[in-house]
Amino acid sequence: MKSTALSNTRLIAALLAAGAIGGAGVGAFNMAHTPAIAALSAPAVSTAATPMALPDFSQITERYGPSVVNISVTGSTKVSNDSPLAQGGGDDEEGDPLLGSPLGELFRRFQQGQGQRPGAGRGGAPEEMPTRGQGSGFIVSGDGIILTNAHVVRGAKEVTVKLTDRREFRAKVLGADARTDIAVLKIAASNLPVATLGKTSDLKVGEWVLAIGSPFGFENTVTAGVVSAKGRSLPDDSAVPFIQTDVAINPGNSGGPLFNARGEVVGINSQIYSRSGGYQGVSFAIPIDVATKIKNQIVATGKVEHARLGVSVQEVNQAFADSFKLDKPEGALVSMVEKGSPADKAGLQPGDVIRQVNGQPIVSSGDLPAVIGLAAPGDSIKLDVWRQGAAKEITARLANADDKAAQVASKKEAPGQGKLGLALRPLQPDEQQEAGIDSGLLVQQASGPAALAGVQAGDVLLSINGVPVKSIDQVRATVAKSQKSVALLILRGDTRIFVPVNLG
Repeated sequence: MKSTALSNTRLIAALLAAGAIGGAGVGAFNMAHTPAIAALSAPAVSTAATPMALPDFSQITERYGPSVVNISVTGSTKVSNDSPLAQGGGDDEEGDPLLGSPLGELFRRFQQGQGQRPGAGRGGAPEEMPTRGQGSGFIVSGDGIILTNAHVVRGAKEVTVKLTDRREFRAKVLGADARTDIAVLKIAASNLPVATLGKTSDLKVGEWVLAIGSPFGFENTVTAGVVSAKGRSLPDDSAVPFIQTDVAINPGNSGGPLFNARGEVVGINSQIYSRSGGYQGVSFAIPIDVATKIKNQIVATGKVEHARLGVSVQEVNQAFADSFKLDKPEGALVSMVEKGSPADKAGLQPGDVIRQVNGQPIVSSGDLPAVIGLAAPGDSIKLDVWRQGAAKEITARLANADDKAAQVASKKEAPGQGKLGLALRPLQPDEQQEAGIDSGLLVQQASGPAALAGVQAGDVLLSINGVPVKSIDQVRATVAKSQKSVALLILRGDTRIFVPVNLG
């Protein structure tokens, strides 16, 4: 691994799949949520509430542990002799999704130690190399249906499931969905212990949760913590509203269940956020509601269909809220609408702020893909949208995410001069044609507030406060009316993004 690549990986927080190696289970115990009631006869005396009791993790584990299984996977991959995998050894924990990358090599060294495979040299034709991986899963049906992570069984030629009573079964992969990282297995058995599934919607931040798996090969390891947050969106192109916890999750936990204090499965442990390659207090689980939806599709049809709206969204911060005259910084700000998509046909526009879907509030931008992800292609949804200072209702019929939709390369947006600190000029007809846009202003120079916000020379200003820009005078007039900030839609290359500019 090059030293520069390694140093870069240390500067960037890496989302790593938490490679799992089987697991035991978790049992049920009702945690005492209600503190002792203070006497009402002495209102003048202040009484401290009795601390809440901890859940009995041993009872949870004993009762529901047998539903958790260990998954062993064998496969193969073609690698050249000078690849990091060939130089670092032949075993790949759970089909490492970072295969061949600097972070992947760092992760493998972290799991297995270094050491060159005997006979591995540099150069030569690619060779078939055996890979072995392990992960966790849990039984959701007495006839042998098992849930785990898709990355645990990716590329598997043979999958073996081991129960806590040490029985082993050859498993068939009924289906896997990379987008949600869910896979469904089937073993030929009956009367198996089954995990009880809960509801993610009932899960509360701060609630105790429990994980069981085999970190670093230590089977049936139980770790506990609390829910740190819900509805987390991660920069991995996923539509999953992850549950964030501080439960210790390490290589060996992937695919294992996350239980609440009543012994109900509320999530599937999937990823960690780490600068070192190991657990650092931030873990993520796939909500069981999402996993169940995917499981039902796979069992019924062997495949998964995802709904698509056809927009790119970003967070609404205070600056955007001020710019768009929103009462609070909530919603999903539409930065791009795919041409020909359901959003385009429904009339959504860049600059719209989606605040509700079918009456469900959209507080952060990550809430939108989570809601769309639970819908089905063909479903009609009602969107409550904020556009140019007024509320608007739009109905859209969702498409299939697998359908290829024509996408228009977007470019250039332009801010205003004066307080903004931008030097602008109109785009030439050939520049508009090349960028695929009808209007916009080219940023020739950026300084002051706009430069501090990240606007650069060469960017194209497409809109200001959600209104498409037609002229420099229009930008000046809009900035003159704005007191705190303006929202600029910028086109840089093929990417459109709203940039909040604080006017001071």
